[in-house]
Amino acid sequence: MKFAEEQELDLIEISPNADPPVCKISDYQKYLYQQKKKQKELKAKAVKVVVKEIRFGPNTDEHDYNFKLKHAEKFLAEGSKVKAYVFFKGRSILFKDKGEILLLKFAQDLEELGKVEQLPRLEGKRMTMFLTPKKK
Repeated sequence: MKFAEEQELDLIEISPNADPPVCKISDYQKYLYQQKKKQKELKAKAVKVVVKEIRFGPNTDEHDYNFKLKHAEKFLAEGSKVKAYVFFKGRSILFKDKGEILLLKFAQDLEELGKVEQLPRLEGKRMTMFLTPKKK
């Protein structure tokens, strides 16, 4: 403490659990700034997960299906997650089985590029399914 006061600096405790405790003489504001900077760098290096959505109807035509399939392939190749869902309007909720078959076919066509994270599940008027890219 005396040594730190003579130099007009602060005594900073680095690891209090060590035996003896580790301390360092430095400017405390500078120390806090460096800690914030390290946290910011770690946050910048963290991988951000992007979720892309693809919407189908229960009676989606083959051409539209293939068009959306190509988009999904591109998204998975980029490393994004894909949320595919079938939206049921009005009385089309009667075709739940068609929607589920469509999503399972979608997952089967994309099995080389991605794997199913969540199987088709009906939530209100939507039947959703998540796909994640496979590791290279």
